[in-house]
Amino acid sequence: MVTVLLCLLAIGAAAAASAQSEKKASATISWSRCLRQKPEWYASAEARAVADSVIQYQSPQGGWPKSTDLATPPRSLEDIPPPGRGRANTIDNGATTTPMRFLALMVQATGEARYREAFARGIDYLLAAQYPNGGWPQYFPLRKGYYSHITYNDNAMVNVLTVLRDSAAAKPPYTFVDEARRAKATAAVARGIECILRTQVKQDGKLTAWCAQHDEKTLAPAWARDYEPPTLSGAESVGIVRFLMEIEQPTPETIAAIEGAVAWLQAVVIHGVRLEEFTNVDGERDRRVVADPAAGPLWARFYELGTNRPIFLGRDSVIRYALSEIERERRSGYRYYGTWPAELLTKDYPAWQKKWAPGRNVLGK
Repeated sequence: MVTVLLCLLAIGAAAAASAQSEKKASATISWSRCLRQKPEWYASAEARAVADSVIQYQSPQGGWPKSTDLATPPRSLEDIPPPGRGRANTIDNGATTTPMRFLALMVQATGEARYREAFARGIDYLLAAQYPNGGWPQYFPLRKGYYSHITYNDNAMVNVLTVLRDSAAAKPPYTFVDEARRAKATAAVARGIECILRTQVKQDGKLTAWCAQHDEKTLAPAWARDYEPPTLSGAESVGIVRFLMEIEQPTPETIAAIEGAVAWLQAVVIHGVRLEEFTNVDGERDRRVVADPAAGPLWARFYELGTNRPIFLGRDSVIRYALSEIERERRSGYRYYGTWPAELLTKDYPAWQKKWAPGRNVLGK
C-alpha cells in the first residue's frame, strides 16, 4: 500500500513538473518588448512560443494585423482579424514590419524553416503592396478611402523601406534572405526613394517637407482622418529624413532633399512656449500651451501649406490656429505638438553634413 502511494505521489509530482515546464515554455512576454531582448533569448522556448503565435496571425496574403497582441496565441479563428477588413493586412502602427523583424531574429537564433518561410511570405506581401510609383498604401489589398494613400504617417513607409533595405543588403539578422528576394527588395527600395523625392513639397521653388500621406495618383498632399489635413508634417518628415541620411551613396537629388527638409524644420521651430498636461475642473486630462521663455524648441504636427503656420483640427475638420480652439478629446488624445526634429537637427544632421556636404551647412552653423 505504501509503495502504491509513493508511486502515485511520484506520478503526481512528475505531472505537476511537466505542467509547470509546459507553462514556462508557452509563457509569453509583452509583444511590445519582443524586439528588445538579449540575443540568447531568441533561441529559448519562450521566444519560440511567441514566434509560433506570430505565425498564426499571418494572413493568407502574407501581412499582419495592427493593434494586436501577437505574443498571445489566438484562442480561435475569431481572434484573427479577417483579411479585407478591420485591422488585417496593414503597415500601420508597425504592423507587418514588426513581426517580420522579430521573425528575422528568430531565424538568426534558431535556423527554423517555418520562421524563414513566414518572413519570406512577408517580403512577398510588401513587394506586392508597392505601387508602381514606389509608394505603399496603408492597407493591402487596397481599401477605399484614405487607406489607399501613400502612407508616411507614423513612419509606415519608412518602416517598410528599412526592412527591405536591410534584407537586400543581407544585413544581420537578414542574412538568410535568398538572392531572388534580395534583388527584388533592392529594386523596391530604389523605387521607394524615388517616390520620396517626388513627393517632397516645394514652396516658392524651395524643397521643404512631406505630408503624412500623399495621393497615390497625383502624389499631392492628401487628407486622411477628419483631423489630418493636407499639410507639411513636423513629425513624419523627421523619419523620412533619417532614412535618406542612411543611404550609403546619396545622389545630388537626395542630398538636396535632406538639406531642404532640414532647413525647413529649422525655419518652423517654435520658441518660447511649452506643452503642458493638466487636469481640468471636471477632473479630465487635458493639454495646453503656455508661455515659457526658458522652454526648449517645439514643433507642430501640422503646418499649413503655403504659410507654414501651425494648424489644429478637431473632428469637425475645421482649421484653427490655436490648440485651445479644438475639443478637449482631440487636444488630449493626439500629438499636435512635439520635439520630433530636435535630435535630428542637433546630432544627426551635423554628423551627416560633415560627411556628405562639407562646407555647406544649411543651419548656418
